[in-house]
Amino acid sequence: MRILHTSDWHLGQRLVNLERTEEHQFFFDWLLQTIEQEQVDVLLMAGDVFDNGAPSNTALKQYYNFLTKVCATCCRHIIITGGNHDSVSTLNAPKELLDCFNIKVVGGASTNPLDELLELRNKQGELEMIVCAVPFLRDRDVRLSVAGETSEAREARIKEGIAAHYEAFVPHVQPYKEQNIPVVATGHLFAAGGSASESEKEIHVGNLGQIGADQFPKEFDYVALGHLHRPQKVNNCHHIRYSGSPIPLSFSEVTDKKVVFKLDFENGKLANLQELEIPCSRKLVRFKGTLEKVKQQIAAFDNSSYKLTAWAEVQVELEAPLPDLNQQLEEVEALKPEIQVLIHRPPIVKTARQTLEQQVQEEVDLHALREKDVFLKRCESAFPESDHLELLATFSELLELMEQGEES
Repeated sequence: MRILHTSDWHLGQRLVNLERTEEHQFFFDWLLQTIEQEQVDVLLMAGDVFDNGAPSNTALKQYYNFLTKVCATCCRHIIITGGNHDSVSTLNAPKELLDCFNIKVVGGASTNPLDELLELRNKQGELEMIVCAVPFLRDRDVRLSVAGETSEAREARIKEGIAAHYEAFVPHVQPYKEQNIPVVATGHLFAAGGSASESEKEIHVGNLGQIGADQFPKEFDYVALGHLHRPQKVNNCHHIRYSGSPIPLSFSEVTDKKVVFKLDFENGKLANLQELEIPCSRKLVRFKGTLEKVKQQIAAFDNSSYKLTAWAEVQVELEAPLPDLNQQLEEVEALKPEIQVLIHRPPIVKTARQTLEQQVQEEVDLHALREKDVFLKRCESAFPESDHLELLATFSELLELMEQGEES
């Protein structure tokens, strides 16, 4: 049986208010072609289908058009789980209808493990694989609030709750393991040891919610994870992996290789794992350095290998303020129509470097800031000497309560 593991599509995502629809469509066209070429049996999507809980009509149409086309391929099973960016109700709304086309959707967690346990059968009705389709686990799914608990206690309870959710599958999958049926699990979380990029929205505060590779039951032959946008193993475990996002979602991902994982199972075991590189349709590029260096970088940039106009972020280092800086940059940018500059970072003036470095080092473009980012920056500004973990934890709980209210 052959599986493709993908995640973090973030349909409807915008970068500095520009839509990514074309890039996502190039990815979907490639994915459909790859499914046919590789004769894939199962498509596994590990969360964050959409970039937010209220996706646009364009994003919804793109999603359903893709599912319609997958049904016409050799792929016999499509499994979609919800991520922290997804609305449970939005994903689950067409659940019964999609089930008629062998598209299984698990938008939110259940208290009964059997609701997330899927049996995959071949055309003859023979059982081929078990999937423990675990979506993003919200605080309300894994713990009960305790008034006055410390941040350390809260962290421990979240970790215990996530681990317990996976452990609950063990007695149900053991009979399948005895029959040599492979068991695959999904997850949308921050596993300890993973490497994040700027575009991931924190699931919990700091290290909250992190679980180690050893906390996934040994009965799982493969764990398909989502949330981190860089493809990677967890704690160097061959069978526990993040597939990453199919397109770079921020300028922090400009050097990342985007992939899906192809998995082959034979005799109840993972026999082969191969990464398939996703072609890049639009290049995100950073130009940074002295004014002369930035000009040279822009002039030398070659976009001929890419289908779409490149998007750029520019930051110049100066010895002293330069009044006509913007004019000089605009002149060189006008000569390269294949580059669209989305972000002009404030220039770094080396004579005031120590003052500016503090401001620029973690500066994030306003359009990319999330609610927690804004709150944290305000805390750091108002209380520079304080530990903001407790405040951030409380703010996170308020955000989750708001989300729960919107979904109910």
